[in-house]
Amino acid sequence: MKTGVIVYVVGDDDNAKASVEFEAQVDKLEIEADRVEWVSRHSGHFSVSDAWWSLTTKGMQRIYCMLAESTAAGRLQLTGRVLRLSG
Repeated sequence: MKTGVIVYVVGDDDNAKASVEFEAQVDKLEIEADRVEWVSRHSGHFSVSDAWWSLTTKGMQRIYCMLAESTAAGRLQLTGRVLRLSG
């Protein structure tokens, strides 16, 4: 069964230091999944349902949503909250 993860980014992603690409930051989080999508105000998907649909159409049967915080230093940090959406 393929696993997909949605990383929902909250926090201070407006500052200049946060301009680092979220894709590279998400890769550094070392999430064990077949596919990872992210939701943010400025990049990635704009809603969880949009990211969920994208993962579903790519064959992911088990999908989780994780909360990550964008820090003032421009890094992403997982908060430890996980919500299973399907599968």
